[in-house]
Amino acid sequence: MKLNPRFTTHVLQALAVGAALASTASAGCGDVSSLQAPFQFAQSQAVAMAPRAQGSNPLLISANPIGMWNVQFISQGNGGHTPSIPDGAIIDFGYTQWHSDGTEILNSGAHAANTGNFCLGIWVRTGMFTYEVNHFALSYDGTSGALVNKVNIREQITLDPSGDQYSGTFTINIFNAAGTQQVDHLVGNIAATRVTIGQTTP
Repeated sequence: MKLNPRFTTHVLQALAVGAALASTASAGCGDVSSLQAPFQFAQSQAVAMAPRAQGSNPLLISANPIGMWNVQFISQGNGGHTPSIPDGAIIDFGYTQWHSDGTEILNSGAHAANTGNFCLGIWVRTGMFTYEVNHFALSYDGTSGALVNKVNIREQITLDPSGDQYSGTFTINIFNAAGTQQVDHLVGNIAATRVTIGQTTP
């Protein structure tokens, strides 16, 4: 996956992840059971856009989040997770579309199609440049096809005044198949660049 320079990634020194992660979720959008060394890390500048948005003249702003985006979910604050996930590790990536009717869809690049790699959400505007996403996913066992987990992903994002990037935070809560018991919790940063009509590389 090629991203613009703000989102280029590199593989750092391998870090071990224990098998305990596989016990909390099976697979699918929002799941991290397949996340293991070597981790792929996002560059730190990928989530440093909000201050520029806050200092802009609102009279000059015509940007909105409607359209298609190349997105990354980046671990931050999961050091106490069992097993630990380092800050900066990419938890998920893919393409997301924001629609004018307030709905949203994500094609997850970190999950196989037979485990559930499409997730659905809704979004609302909360401020001049800020938006909230409430996003749900279903995760399936890749062998049996059985539903294993239900996942809720919440995003708080700030749109850059250019309309070409956004950044923010996410929370992932993973539940059992019945949706009655939370089995995992992850947090981090989210960063995205807009896919344009003239773009020729993924």
